[in-house]
Amino acid sequence: MNFSSLTDFLLLIPTVLIVITAHEYAHGAAAYLLGDNTAKRAGRLTLNPIKHIDWIGLILLVTAGFGWAKPVPIHPGYFKNPKRGMALTALAGPAANILLAFAAAFAIALWRPAGLAQSFLTAFFQCNCALAMFNFLPIPPLDGFKIAGAFLPDAWYFRVMRYERYGMILMILLLYTGILTPVLSQGVRNLMVAILRAVSLTGLL
Repeated sequence: MNFSSLTDFLLLIPTVLIVITAHEYAHGAAAYLLGDNTAKRAGRLTLNPIKHIDWIGLILLVTAGFGWAKPVPIHPGYFKNPKRGMALTALAGPAANILLAFAAAFAIALWRPAGLAQSFLTAFFQCNCALAMFNFLPIPPLDGFKIAGAFLPDAWYFRVMRYERYGMILMILLLYTGILTPVLSQGVRNLMVAILRAVSLTGLL
């Protein structure tokens, strides 16, 4: 491992911490605005990354590119419309990552950094795009599954939700076999290109 790759690896740690913290905080904040204070009572409505870390998930995320944070507790019973509330709360996570990716793209365009700053902002941009797109996959327990569930009839939705806990096994199998890799890679590339094109329309790129 040369110094450059070691530096990139060390930069990845704070990048991942910021990205997953923003993602989980957005879930909790959206739920709170919709009437569910479960995350707040649990001390999870915070930007302190320690509160959101699952150490095994973090290690895997940094070393293997696949991992997880500690899910923010949400009680859909507090929502006026549980199905819609869950969809909006789920959408808040990847939406926060997309906003941060836009912020990174604008920072690069305006500041035109070099060295460590450029490496950090580039990694920050890519990591936010990757986490957003990954969570848009309609596989339980990912956010995309809850978002897609808003369009299902109630009877189907609550029936499918009973099997949510098995979704992680399915997702790991799909990743391990490589079935998801081309779909996810293309999705991340498309999202990055879309954000960069949007920023370019401002004349900054």
